Amino acid sequence: MRLQHILIPAALCSLVAASAYSEETDHYRLEKSATGYVRMDTQTGAMSICEERSGQLVCKMAADERAAYQDEIDRLDNSVKALDARVAKLENSLSARLESQLPSQEDFNKTMGYMQQFFRTFKDIVKDMDKEEGDGGAKLNQKT
Repeated sequence: MRLQHILIPAALCSLVAASAYSEETDHYRLEKSATGYVRMDTQTGAMSICEERSGQLVCKMAADERAAYQDEIDRLDNSVKALDARVAKLENSLSARLESQLPSQEDFNKTMGYMQQFFRTFKDIVKDMDKEEGDGGAKLNQKT
């Protein structure tokens, strides 16, 4: 009974491992050519030209794939340049120029000082007016 508990999981593990190894080895297919080998990625269809150097297989992308990659690089480069130009235009726009013309901290503090002085003076004027009305009202009450 115990032997079955060990053999069945071991068999399942070996099947899974064999399946994973099979997928890994089937990922690329090598074909002999006149100058070396052609390697094909069976999942993407990408092809590479390979040659044997110092006992190792050295592969390079096929010319048509390299051209496709270069086209994509050029497209992305143009897109980046267009975005850079747009950012520069936005940074130089009217709103950006207005932002750069905000008052300095010193100017702001000076203006706040003027406003405080104005409101204190205004408050004093209102207090004086309240006193005058209060005194006038008391004099009227005394006469009657």
